[in-house]
Amino acid sequence: MMENLSISDPPLHGGPGGVPSGVLGRPPPQAQQPQQLPAQMFTTAAQLLDLTDKKLMLALRDGRKLTGILRSWDQFANLVLQSTKERIFVPPGYGPDPSRGLYADIDKGIFLVRGENVLLLGEIDLDKDDDPPPGYDLGEVELVQSLAKARKQEEKLKEKSKVRKLATIGFEGENQGEVLL
Repeated sequence: MMENLSISDPPLHGGPGGVPSGVLGRPPPQAQQPQQLPAQMFTTAAQLLDLTDKKLMLALRDGRKLTGILRSWDQFANLVLQSTKERIFVPPGYGPDPSRGLYADIDKGIFLVRGENVLLLGEIDLDKDDDPPPGYDLGEVELVQSLAKARKQEEKLKEKSKVRKLATIGFEGENQGEVLL
């Protein structure tokens, strides 16, 4: 005879006279309700259960920002987003108006994100979703992309210069060979 036991059920040992202990005052295992674990007990990808079918913002390791509706996920926190948009930012000082930044959204459709590439994710407040980010104005995609690319090149040149200066005074970074090339 096989029994369905839950985690909370102690093993049934024979009571006096070989009678199972469930018969001696303890209700049989079928009558007990399975215990529910509180949500804070999930410290793995199972926490994504509450975020399924909700609009999320993701910050990725490569610096991209994505928004989309979480449709599916697995034990490795690989995510499938629907209606995904990549948001590109150009901070104040790099655009036509130095006091305001620019942003643009690029449609990506259905998007699969490998879990190890997610730095941060959070649910988007749908009441504030249509508001532009504070200090930023919506710009043309081509303009924002070109400004972002130019800014990235400028930052790369500054980083190379900094690494060269540090190398002259004896500091050697782990990626110095890659940066200097």
